[in-house]
Amino acid sequence: MITVSDKAKEKVLKLKQDAQLDDSFRLRASVAGGGCSGLSYNLDFDDEVKPMDQEFEDKGVKVVVDMKSFLYLAGTELDFSDGLNGKGFFFNNPNATRTCGCGDSFSV
Repeated sequence: MITVSDKAKEKVLKLKQDAQLDDSFRLRASVAGGGCSGLSYNLDFDDEVKPMDQEFEDKGVKVVVDMKSFLYLAGTELDFSDGLNGKGFFFNNPNATRTCGCGDSFSV
């Protein structure tokens, strides 16, 4: 499962509202090769659920993940920070053995 912090929930719902997206849109989390640690996180809104997607809902936020990405993201919490040390979404990923300084990429 992928969980969503309260701060991430607020930001996702605000972004969805600002973009005037209806309830058919879910947050799609995925992993791609790249970044300074080898793998990078991606977030986007998507209104399509593919046959092998894993779908979760936490705190009213629907999250979809393709099966390949789910292998890297199982147990991850999506969080959001607007503090002085950086602003944006970040992943608390228990599967990551190493992360880069900016938190945008990781390795397992």
